[in-house]
Amino acid sequence: MSENLPKSFEELVQTHDKPILVDFWAPWCGPCQMVAPELEKLAKDWKGKVSVIKINTDEKQDIAGRYGITGIPTMILFKNGKEIHRISGAMRSEEIKKVFGGMI
Repeated sequence: MSENLPKSFEELVQTHDKPILVDFWAPWCGPCQMVAPELEKLAKDWKGKVSVIKINTDEKQDIAGRYGITGIPTMILFKNGKEIHRISGAMRSEEIKKVFGGMI
């Protein structure tokens, strides 16, 4: 997982060659801390198929605002430059796979 973003988040979304699962989170968010190891597991399971990226909403408020993030954790799947689906709340990796697995 990475927080090393190109100059523009939109550039990453538009030009990336595989789907991107973005986790919008913050360090003070308890449910976000619960989801973090689940996303690390998913990143390993989906290696080569999906890029999993974390965006700290405290540090990247402009990106969070642009995507209408009002609650965290929120996960958004982008594919071919477009938002495909989003979910909010703490979930286990199996639940996240059920939601996004068929969209990859």
